Amino acid sequence: MAKENIYQSLEVFYENVTVCPLRDRQFNFFELVYVISGKGKHSVNGNKFDYFPGDLFLITPNDCHGFDLEGNNEFMVVRFGESYIKEYQWKSIDHIECLLYYASHLSGSILVNNDDKHMVNSLIQSLQQACSHQSLYNEDLTRHLVNAIIVIAARNIAINKPQELTPNADRRTLQILDYIQAYIRQPELLTIAVIAAKFGFSPTYLSSYFRKECNESLQQYISSYRIRLIEHRLRFSDKRVHEIADEFGFADESHINKFFKRHHGISLKKYREASLS
Repeated sequence: MAKENIYQSLEVFYENVTVCPLRDRQFNFFELVYVISGKGKHSVNGNKFDYFPGDLFLITPNDCHGFDLEGNNEFMVVRFGESYIKEYQWKSIDHIECLLYYASHLSGSILVNNDDKHMVNSLIQSLQQACSHQSLYNEDLTRHLVNAIIVIAARNIAINKPQELTPNADRRTLQILDYIQAYIRQPELLTIAVIAAKFGFSPTYLSSYFRKECNESLQQYISSYRIRLIEHRLRFSDKRVHEIADEFGFADESHINKFFKRHHGISLKKYREASLS
């Protein structure tokens, strides 16, 4: 299967097409595709979804996707690679992490909030105008508009119900997940006793309740989420191991390496080397 590459950290362009220009391709970058006009079906890794104007899709590296167009379609496409992610995180903006973490849970358009749909539509119009008029500070303006779209996309992904939740999961479960994500860097606030007290449960009831709602234990969920964020730091940032350990509340490099090895079987250094090879 053919691979598609990008040659800059960020690429933004407008398309007006009747046939999908790229089909059955795998990308080595992330791509946000906004539907300006038209409709049809979007296929991702063999799954097909109807799409309409105002939809926003996220395609991640190694996804295979394409569009079956019904007539003329207009798209705004934003492509960004690992260097853009590194720069984004270097500025301490973590919304991109939310996109990356929840990417495997996406099953169609990212946008679910109506107010955000209107806001993204306005940003896309501004982005389209910026791309068509090359002028002073145009690159900075483009990046600000793209970053705003990423923030809104992340917010919508965050309020989407994760796949691991059972169909009847209630609002308290989502509140617990929000709490875990907010305090993932403070392990002292993520013990069963602390979370139980926060939400008015007994520790025993919280454990059984969370497993029933999410099909895994509370500690498994916390560990998996922390591991995923550590993986992102290793792949998409230049932070040293001791800095990552400090960020996530580990006592030292030895402690975080033991934790990481239990899940991956290798040290953080070897994982980073493998991800760059």
